[in-house]
Amino acid sequence: MPRILPPAELDALVAAVEAVGDAVSVEMLQRQLPAMSRRTIQRWLARLVDDGRLLAEGRGPARRYRLRRAPSQVRESTPESVDEPQDIHLSPEGGRLRGLIRRPLFRREPVGYRRAFLDDYEPNRSFYLGRELREHLHRLGRSPSGEQPAGTYARQIMDRLLVDLSWASSRLEGNTYSRLDTQNLVAFGRYAEGKDRREAQMILNHKAAIEMLVNQADLIGFNRYTVQNLHALLADNLLADSHAGGRLRTIDIGISGTVYQPTAIPQQIADCFDTLLAKAGAIEDAFEQAFFVMVQLPYLQPFIDVNKRVSRLAANIPLIRHNLAPLSFVDVPEAAYIDGTLAVYEQNRVELLRDVFAWAYERSCRRFTLIKQALPEPDPLRLRYRDALIRVVSHVVRHDLPATTTSIRPLVADVAESDRPTLVAMALNELLQLHEGNIARYHLRPSEFAAWKSAGR
Repeated sequence: MPRILPPAELDALVAAVEAVGDAVSVEMLQRQLPAMSRRTIQRWLARLVDDGRLLAEGRGPARRYRLRRAPSQVRESTPESVDEPQDIHLSPEGGRLRGLIRRPLFRREPVGYRRAFLDDYEPNRSFYLGRELREHLHRLGRSPSGEQPAGTYARQIMDRLLVDLSWASSRLEGNTYSRLDTQNLVAFGRYAEGKDRREAQMILNHKAAIEMLVNQADLIGFNRYTVQNLHALLADNLLADSHAGGRLRTIDIGISGTVYQPTAIPQQIADCFDTLLAKAGAIEDAFEQAFFVMVQLPYLQPFIDVNKRVSRLAANIPLIRHNLAPLSFVDVPEAAYIDGTLAVYEQNRVELLRDVFAWAYERSCRRFTLIKQALPEPDPLRLRYRDALIRVVSHVVRHDLPATTTSIRPLVADVAESDRPTLVAMALNELLQLHEGNIARYHLRPSEFAAWKSAGR
């Protein structure tokens, strides 16, 4: 068991960091605290970072430390944060929980996975979200697309959803891409200069996962196929073990910044995972489903990593299926989200995360409603033959065919004869308007499109 450092000595080190100012090096602290050895200072700094009292930046000799301030004390001067609130309104219980989980680690009691937290939840009898809140969220998220096929709403705002959700969810993991950087990457494949390639990979993985949820809206659900494939897409090329994507965890893991220790028993992980999916699938209310997954999936930590990302996208499954406004997490303060998740880990209490969830959904609805109002009504024929249009366009590109009516006509032979001329014209128009910023709509890779264009098509 690690030795608990004396609170008074830790406080003295924090005071020294504050006295020196931001971007403090070990050498600066040695001059402030000559009685402490360099190794002792480094060890204590590491503990303070783990406790969340300090932030560390850089590596090796360039590593610097600064105080971690409350969200209300700092303000990023980036373009996307100009209107971003630094905190959200909390319920009295949410505020109390935040106080509990913001205590230093050594003052919080270590806890492990409690199976009862999952077992005690009874779908449609237990509720994390009260009736009034559920009704409020339904009023906000309801769309005329509700009577349309599953995923219609999400498809109508697909371009914005890909950017907003990829950027916001990645930002909650510490990704430093700006929204504009993300848009250039998602739409045009342009990497931001000076950024870690892992950050680009994280965003592109989100894009692929969102496309799966929307394009397979009539197939997805709370089952192993959906959630494990969601993990495989989000974790692609980001895990040390390349074979861990989509597989349930069989090893012990630790989570920094918390006294919570997930279960390490493979059989329990698998059993709880199946129970979690069964209970989520049995919940009738879309918002209760979404929030249940945001609570229980990160708590179980069924995968070796990327669990919170999976939960954020999985929370959109019922919203996409029921044509409700998606949850993008845009503008959600990172500290508030982390605090809410830690309250679930350490206290098995959902009130703080519930405050974040409700606030985040209201924010998402306001953004997507403005976008939706500016959109024309969808073409019924295009909607009916959406899958056929995707198939035709992708076939022409992949088989290096010219964009002509002659090439397209044989590909629509299975369509009603009266609709064929219109569908041929639509496919031809799509091919003529095809560019690197919209090829994902047709499940095409940049290399496939580039090869087709280089042939003069």
